[in-house]
Amino acid sequence: MALYKEIVTKAVVGKGKKSFKNNYQISTTDNPNTVLGCWVINHKFKGYKSGDKVGVDGSFDVNIWYSYDSDSKTTVVNKKIEYNDLFNVKIKENADLTADTEIIVRSLSQPNCVKVDILDGGIISFDIEKELGVEIVGETKMKISIEEDEEPWDLIDEELTEEDLKEIDKVDENYI
Repeated sequence: MALYKEIVTKAVVGKGKKSFKNNYQISTTDNPNTVLGCWVINHKFKGYKSGDKVGVDGSFDVNIWYSYDSDSKTTVVNKKIEYNDLFNVKIKENADLTADTEIIVRSLSQPNCVKVDILDGGIISFDIEKELGVEIVGETKMKISIEEDEEPWDLIDEELTEEDLKEIDKVDENYI
């Protein structure tokens, strides 16, 4: 019959990822002819628990470079976009979201502009894709089996014999 002990440790008790594709619009002071580029920078985010779900608050800046006045001039318009996303992450058995639970959020795919359209009235419509991963680290218990009868320890004899003492007392007179 094996004996068991329980060990309480921190481990990943829940993990999941989610892809997002959102459409945004930005107004310009000019009437754009061509969109020359779209960059997404300064992506910042943090995770928190929200009841039995995980929330992620974040933001990023979008810079859109476009031409206007019959493609004779260019300018850049920018917009800070804030988001709040909720995840329904499955948590392993015997684990709960507590005050000590740690939420780790990773950007698996940075926000990226995948489509841009020019609408009437100087409005630019664009789609942003991103993928976020969430890990929930919390306390969990593990059971390990232990041996009931441990083998006895062998004694190590440290006594010196007379032969060992004679060897130690010998001095090599030709050493130097």
